[in-house]
Amino acid sequence: MRQMKIAVVEGDGIGKEVIPSALEVLDALTLDIEKVPVEIGYGKWKRTGRAMTEDDFDIFRSCDCILFGAITTPPDPEYRSVLVRIRKEFDLYANIRPIKGITNSRDIDFTIVRENTEGMYSGIEEVLPDAVHSTRVITRSGSERIAEYACSLATEKRLTIVHKANILKSCWLFREVCIDVADRHKVRWEEMLVDAAAHRLVLNPERFEVLVTTNLFGDILSDMSAALIGGLGVCASANIGADYALFEPVHGSAPDIAGRGLANPIAAILSLAMMLKWYGRIKESDAVTGAVSDVVSRGITTPDIGGRCSTTEVAGAISRAVGK
Repeated sequence: MRQMKIAVVEGDGIGKEVIPSALEVLDALTLDIEKVPVEIGYGKWKRTGRAMTEDDFDIFRSCDCILFGAITTPPDPEYRSVLVRIRKEFDLYANIRPIKGITNSRDIDFTIVRENTEGMYSGIEEVLPDAVHSTRVITRSGSERIAEYACSLATEKRLTIVHKANILKSCWLFREVCIDVADRHKVRWEEMLVDAAAHRLVLNPERFEVLVTTNLFGDILSDMSAALIGGLGVCASANIGADYALFEPVHGSAPDIAGRGLANPIAAILSLAMMLKWYGRIKESDAVTGAVSDVVSRGITTPDIGGRCSTTEVAGAISRAVGK
């Protein structure tokens, strides 16, 4: 297998703590991987007036994928979202968020597949003096490819198609396309209104296996689901395109705890495991996820999930477990 080349973005806030933690675990695997640091984000914007440059994109294009920390996005109309720009540039249409219990005994293990380039995050907005019109875009092609990806994960599982087709015509299109794709692949499916899905995710998350939904719904449901397994600090995610990908913890930059050793590195480390699996390093990916489970079972955790250990202590324990 040829050498893997990854762009490493620490970003802002606790990204500067959790990404070095993930790299420590990566180094414990002793793989032939080139790591290319790239500085982008709010800190760079404050210093230079630009959060990301075309030179940064050139570096990204030279790499196989991106391991991404966290970015602060200020409420400033002059600041363009870094993540949205990267997703659009590389057409990272599938946002994958596994929700798997590692901090409790509940048998929670499902994946939310979220369309990542359309919906309410299409970026089409008209600002008027007394109103803002935001356009929700749902296309047949966009719906079909996210449904195809969801079905690839649900070959032996039940697919739940989440929508609001009783109100939104755009959701009606999404629903119809997802059903057609699922039927074509002979995938078992059910459909559910998004409000009903939220209700059932809280009451009975064990019943779900793979959910596919639109951009905004998926964003909200996945963050809500994180609360079922210990919070955002243990939730990884992947942004997948046809031949490129970005892997990041679900949490934000958390400036209130940055630099204090309180940040949970598990989400970043599990994002690393997703990256390795995407690249075909299945054995190494399994070693990382197994090490995380082992360390958590021994109570070596940060305060957000009931422990007393620091970011570096947790990362060190996981690195040692991987080494074994």
